Amino acid sequence: MVIRACRFLTLALFAATLYAAPAFAQNGRISGVVRGAGGVAMSGAAVRATNQRTGATSRTTTAADGSYTVADLTPGAYIVSASLPGLRTVSKDVQVAAGATVSLDLVVQPITLEAVTVTAMLREQQLKDVPFSVAAPTAQALITRGADNIETIAANVAGFSVQNLGPGQSQPAIRGASSGQIARDQPGVKEDVGAYLDEAPVSLSLFTPDLDLFDVSRVEVLRGPQGTLFGAGSLGGTVRYISNQPELNVNSTFGEAEINVIDGGAPGNNAKLGFNVPLGDKAAFRVAGYSNRLGGWMDAVQPNLTVNHDVNGGERSGVRAAFRVVPSGRLTFTPRVVYQDVKMDGWNRIDAFNILANPYTTTRPAVTLGPRQLFTQLEEPFTDKFLLTDLNLKYDLSPRVSLTSITSYTHRDILVVRDATALTGSVTGGTIGLSESLYTLDAPLNDATTSNVWTQELRLAGGSGRLKWLVGGFYGRSKRHYGQSLLVQRFDTAAAAELTAKGSPTPPGWTKGTLGARVNELFFSNLHNDLKQAAAFGEATLAATDRLNLTAGVRYYHFSEDRALIFDGIFAVPTDTTGTTNANGVAPRFIVSYKASDALTLNAQASRGFRLGGINDPLNAPLCSTQDVATYGPLAGSWKDETAWNYEVGAKSQFAGGRASLNLSGFYMDIRDLQLTVTAGSCSSRLILNAPKARSVGAELEFTGSPNEHLDFSVSAGLNNSKLLSTFRDQAGNVVAGIADGNRLPSVPQIQAGAAVTYGWQVAAGSRVFVAGSYQHVGSRFTLIDDHGGGFCPPSQPNCPFGTVYLKTFGANTIGGPLNGPLPDTTFRFNPELPAYNFANLRVGLTRQSWELAVFVNNVFDERALLGLDRERGTRARVGYLTNQPRTFGTTLRFNY
Repeated sequence: MVIRACRFLTLALFAATLYAAPAFAQNGRISGVVRGAGGVAMSGAAVRATNQRTGATSRTTTAADGSYTVADLTPGAYIVSASLPGLRTVSKDVQVAAGATVSLDLVVQPITLEAVTVTAMLREQQLKDVPFSVAAPTAQALITRGADNIETIAANVAGFSVQNLGPGQSQPAIRGASSGQIARDQPGVKEDVGAYLDEAPVSLSLFTPDLDLFDVSRVEVLRGPQGTLFGAGSLGGTVRYISNQPELNVNSTFGEAEINVIDGGAPGNNAKLGFNVPLGDKAAFRVAGYSNRLGGWMDAVQPNLTVNHDVNGGERSGVRAAFRVVPSGRLTFTPRVVYQDVKMDGWNRIDAFNILANPYTTTRPAVTLGPRQLFTQLEEPFTDKFLLTDLNLKYDLSPRVSLTSITSYTHRDILVVRDATALTGSVTGGTIGLSESLYTLDAPLNDATTSNVWTQELRLAGGSGRLKWLVGGFYGRSKRHYGQSLLVQRFDTAAAAELTAKGSPTPPGWTKGTLGARVNELFFSNLHNDLKQAAAFGEATLAATDRLNLTAGVRYYHFSEDRALIFDGIFAVPTDTTGTTNANGVAPRFIVSYKASDALTLNAQASRGFRLGGINDPLNAPLCSTQDVATYGPLAGSWKDETAWNYEVGAKSQFAGGRASLNLSGFYMDIRDLQLTVTAGSCSSRLILNAPKARSVGAELEFTGSPNEHLDFSVSAGLNNSKLLSTFRDQAGNVVAGIADGNRLPSVPQIQAGAAVTYGWQVAAGSRVFVAGSYQHVGSRFTLIDDHGGGFCPPSQPNCPFGTVYLKTFGANTIGGPLNGPLPDTTFRFNPELPAYNFANLRVGLTRQSWELAVFVNNVFDERALLGLDRERGTRARVGYLTNQPRTFGTTLRFNY
């Protein structure tokens, strides 16, 4: 039996050999040489040939003379790519015939000159061919420049700025179109820069998700209004995180490990791991997971004058998992889930003045805080749970027409805890006049936000001959719930007894509200916003000549938002109200692109952006002064939609034989009904007011160069002059909150610049050493428009500017009084204009085909930047500044097998 089986196996193998022999004889091969930009042969380069029909891949490595051969290739069309550490991947299409050898030489270029493919117009284009101003730093470029979050990305992109407003809270702005700081208690305010993860919108005003950049291919920054294709929330521009997608017939493992230590702070680390796994020939699975321990560097002084060190550390962990299924040559669908969990232990806030801890008190301990210290008596944690599920489906109806569907669901669950003891004490001790034992009770202010967003976009795209076109529809629904709770335990009974003893009979339970506030809950709010939007859009590009392209597009939109609001507690006027806002209109775009030569393209664009209006919250009248109520009370209604026309001209060029590129753009943005956030005096309330006219004018420059295979460098710069062209006055004719003709718009620096340089050399076959440095300059900024307004003035200076805090505004109830300064008028002064700052980063490493080991220093000169002004109750309770991470040393290992 065994002998028969052996004979059968021998015959079977013989038959298989005879059957396969002709096939191998008919297979082809690809041979060539891989060289660098200067013509030098590149040994150790990885060469991959991918069959365009089946996705099957064959790999080899170049020899010492740069030569390679990929053999036994089934006849067909192939994409051949070559890659080497520190250099960009280059690829070309070839056709392999049966029994033939194709000769193909490849030239690898430095990463800065990579022909980055972007989807800024919802179709794939090389970056140099996009007819308006776009930046698309790749993952490798961001790593080299020390950029690992949205704020440091912005520092490397001209015309893009991000204001740090605390852990997990940031406000991006592009080209100067900015409202200033949005507060957590303004859930109805819409973002003016859209944020996307691939095709899924993830924007949420104030809480723009700071996604981990692991396994992200690039970040696209689209400057200027993008409402035609990306809708509301993109008035200033759009930021898109483009992640790596599952690859068919590719099996890879990739990851990263890092340890770091902050100068004067705590150590941190991260571990990241991902896989790409083929599931047969028609499907693939890709997953990327990460866990980061973020070291803290802020120290918190406690009421007993002890110090808690490194209180603002935290953790960020998450996972992205996607399937790509290609059941036929015409259909592709990719379901995905993304989850990220951020937990921070405290705030990156420097307290410049705190009503409970300052050097001027005599009946309370005098406290002088250090350069990276704040005063708290409570922990201030922040948590953000982010979930995104989406389905991207593409079906080719014909060789020239495709249908794309993107369905997404996003859930956010955010909790911000603030130590509001200074704010509460300024009311209970300063305004009401209660004793120290009451105004120093722990006062945690909990801000809770939950958001659920469904979106569906469907679009058709096609082209034939000289015309490329796209039409589509969009529907979205966003439900956002927001609530605040200021629960001061033991306050009710003790305050009632003290007020009664002072001659104001107050029964226990007096703090219990009628609309939801519990006993001891001094402020309670419950807000629901339900936003529905629908839109239809289209855009077409006509190649009028071989050199001239004309693009026109338009979006029709309709929005409806319902809001329900409840305020309760002794710090509020009990309110239970509902309201609705509606908007509809069009957002057109027109582009002219002229290819003056193969190396120079000239572009011009006019586009309109829009931002939805809303309804202001009522003032916290019990906290307001009489003047506050008179000034801001009549203004606490609704605010209008904001619109902007952006006019742009630009040039994109390459020269020096393709070894350098220069992109220039200039713009003028005409903004109407600009939505500005203002602080309503000492009410601890914020309003949105419309400035009728504003404008932003500026220019952007981006230069990259690589004179040889060793050196590459890049320079970017942005100039922005954004200001008001109108004045907002109250009923008495007084300028309100600094909204005056000629004042700078908030949050945006006038000058922003960055530079990066990398020098690398090959030390062995497939091994390369590099030294990289980067520099960023961010000019001065203001946080809010009312930083141009008035302050809390001493009697001797009734019209003082903002930045002045008279420390005796509470008269006989002055906390810690009598005060011993600052002389001569017991006034604390600060500069509301945030100074310019400069960062430098350095990185040295060794790269091989499958891994990279590097050491780095970020913030080499240990710059302490003031990123945002933080204030409580105007400035009467606290003045602080958000600040950056000090100098950080670390080492990173990356691998990809």
